Amino acid sequence: MSLFTSLLAVVLLAGTVAEAGSAKQNGTALRKSVVQVAANGAATATCGPLDAPENAQCKEVVEWAAGGGKWDTKAGSWYRNMPNIAGVKHDQATLADFQRLYYCAPPGKDKFCGLPPCTGCSEPPCTDCFAGHQLYASMRPGCDGNDRSIGCVPPKTAMGYKGQHWPTTVVHGAQEMHIFAIGDWGGMDGSLDTAQGRLNIVAYDWGKRPGPSVFPRSRWNKAHTVQLCDHKQLVECFNTRGQPPCIPECGYVPGVDDNPQILVAEAFKARAALKDPQYILNVGDNFYWGGIEKTCGEPMNKIAYPTKHQFDQIFEGVYQGAGLSHKPWFSVLGNHDWGGFKFDNAWDQQMSYTWASNRWVLPAPYYKTSVSYADLGFDVDYYFLDSNFVDAKPPEEDPNHNMCSRKNNKPSATCGAADGPTSVDSCPAWFAALWAEQKDWVTQLLPKSQATWQIAVTHFPCGHEQGFYKGLANMGLDLLVTGHRHDQEPLRIPTTRKTGMGKLSMAFMI
Repeated sequence: MSLFTSLLAVVLLAGTVAEAGSAKQNGTALRKSVVQVAANGAATATCGPLDAPENAQCKEVVEWAAGGGKWDTKAGSWYRNMPNIAGVKHDQATLADFQRLYYCAPPGKDKFCGLPPCTGCSEPPCTDCFAGHQLYASMRPGCDGNDRSIGCVPPKTAMGYKGQHWPTTVVHGAQEMHIFAIGDWGGMDGSLDTAQGRLNIVAYDWGKRPGPSVFPRSRWNKAHTVQLCDHKQLVECFNTRGQPPCIPECGYVPGVDDNPQILVAEAFKARAALKDPQYILNVGDNFYWGGIEKTCGEPMNKIAYPTKHQFDQIFEGVYQGAGLSHKPWFSVLGNHDWGGFKFDNAWDQQMSYTWASNRWVLPAPYYKTSVSYADLGFDVDYYFLDSNFVDAKPPEEDPNHNMCSRKNNKPSATCGAADGPTSVDSCPAWFAALWAEQKDWVTQLLPKSQATWQIAVTHFPCGHEQGFYKGLANMGLDLLVTGHRHDQEPLRIPTTRKTGMGKLSMAFMI
């Protein structure tokens, strides 16, 4: 059986830590901050007392909560995350526990702590957001502790594994084989209490709920030439669940418009139970609106609280069941994963999760892997590319669709700690350089491939670089799997090469 037969069955759904002064640990927060000194000599506080300048915005509300607010009749709802973050119920929490909560997942807007406590919390260490049980990504589950390769341990920085080969997957069996592909699937985690002064990921009145919710964009005619319903009008339909003053032109359907990820996932799971795909190709836009809601630059071997929360609500809690659980998800980043209209959200945390999961695979912005169908006598080389330079425009242009937007990025925005863009002004050139090096990389590797089939996976469709992708087809590329457009478009790629063995060059857009 050829892989082409299988492809017809592809399911396409849309430094050094130093204490700054001595202090007694007297059951309350340290009166001095602890700072970390980076290799470049910059000092950053990692924890500190409630009266530290970084905690000016939360000091009053934390003192109120610990001093009596925790007895309010609504306190159980306000401080529902206290057990997960501090390890105790809210009515047993100390002042330091409330500081920790307002650092990790502050319940109210604009009342966030910039530093966690150094001591005085119920479940130390006080600097983590997992009740003293920090989640690490230092070793992929199932790995031998002696294996220090890409498949087992993370790089020092997010760019450390660019262009490297993820360990080959060997598939056994002589039955019909299936590949599933999915893209632009990630909903909004409305139940996440965001930190760092970020807005909660909620677009309508009842969007703050567990599981994925929706960003109501707008509605257009089929040709996308006439807008029938703008964003505000569609949000109004969500708020009223389709009742007046929701206008008919919005076409709001309760149970469908407000539940798209779950509906697609249920179809995905039903098909997986029937066909048992060996792995999933994921073309990005994994978390809306702007990827992981934290600033880039966390250590690659550490999982942040928003990362765990969003993966649990949007990925792990949705895509499980017969045919899906424990299957590899070979992934790329979409423009929304980088931040949508900014570049400094925690895109690097999606890479870190690779080494905290037994199925998520995203070791670098671009990488390759192979799949060998040992008992069927064929194999596939995969090339995963980051094509998000398409939405890395000059800072003054198109602020709502521009990761380098001056309007939506802070003036101080940088991902230098993750080897990403270092400023708003350098952002477009950084993404352009990343794309240029990938083009050189794949054009050197593809002609050398000895595999039966060659497939590329990326987020943006091929319209942005038609000549380049046509060149890849002439070099041997058999299939291009992309996303971004939120529909299904199987296309034949014109090619001048001799196909042989029944090969066809095709593109699937999701």
